[in-house]
Amino acid sequence: MTQSRKHRGYNSQRIVADWFTVNGWTYAEPVGAGRAGSDITGMPGLDIEVKARRGFDPLAAMRQQEERAAFIDIAFAILRMDGQGPAVIGGWPVVIRLDQFTELLRAAGYGEPPRECLHCAVD
Repeated sequence: MTQSRKHRGYNSQRIVADWFTVNGWTYAEPVGAGRAGSDITGMPGLDIEVKARRGFDPLAAMRQQEERAAFIDIAFAILRMDGQGPAVIGGWPVVIRLDQFTELLRAAGYGEPPRECLHCAVD
């Protein structure tokens, strides 16, 4: 990885941490390159991967977070796509597992009580 890509990755982590700091997570901080675990600390129960590269592999990111699943409640990846700077951070995509996303929707008051799904495989 080139130095400019590493710098963009850390800069993206800093931008995301700043976003969360002003949006209710006062202690959110970027960890920098090379450290295992979540890319943003200070957000208990959340595991955040920040990806700022072209070759994003969603499955690899989710597997990386699954390895840490015992320590977290919600895991997600935030993507900084080419051409997306800090001014449009609210539009950066987020990738999250469907089961966790569904739980978040229910907790927010959406949907009806779950029922048995004959075609769904539940882990």
